[in-house]
Amino acid sequence: MKLYLKPGACSLSPHIALEESGLPYETEVVDLKTKITASGADFTKSNPKGYVPALLLDSGELLTEGAAIVQYIADQAPAKKLAPANGSIERYRLQSWLNFIGTELHKSCSPFFNPASGKEWKEIAAANLERRLGYVNEQLEDKPYLMGEDFSVADGYLFTVLGWMKFIKIDLAKWPNLAAFVDRVAARPAVQAALKAEQAA
Repeated sequence: MKLYLKPGACSLSPHIALEESGLPYETEVVDLKTKITASGADFTKSNPKGYVPALLLDSGELLTEGAAIVQYIADQAPAKKLAPANGSIERYRLQSWLNFIGTELHKSCSPFFNPASGKEWKEIAAANLERRLGYVNEQLEDKPYLMGEDFSVADGYLFTVLGWMKFIKIDLAKWPNLAAFVDRVAARPAVQAALKAEQAA
């Protein structure tokens, strides 16, 4: 498998999932402005959407969208318990978390990285983030990870998005459970490996 990524972007989430899974994989960095990959290929030829993450499977098929990619990875390494079994209510709870992180947290960060966004748009997004982060903080009150005792692919995604808060001047210190969660996830060897690889890319 090959993961197309941009260091620091949301592609860190499947990168973490791949490290956690122990599956063999390679990565290729994409310049999202030029749409050219590190090997000089036109990224839009393989992924017309033009953004990361994208996972090239050994079959030659390309899988896009982070929530789908991380579940695919988890299902290739079931012994790692990165996702509950398909068809179980817990699996739907995982999908609920992935959707929440994607639509309520990830997308609310977009205005801060878009030069065209105005002050009002950013203020609305910041207020939404404050509410949503408060909710997640409450959910982590009595458990180490979103799904309970076991780390899941949703935790890798949440960790990725929370990492952007320092860039948009939102201090996680006001939500102690979130701050502790970030430290807990950052200490995982697989997460450290993914971060180190992206820093070197």
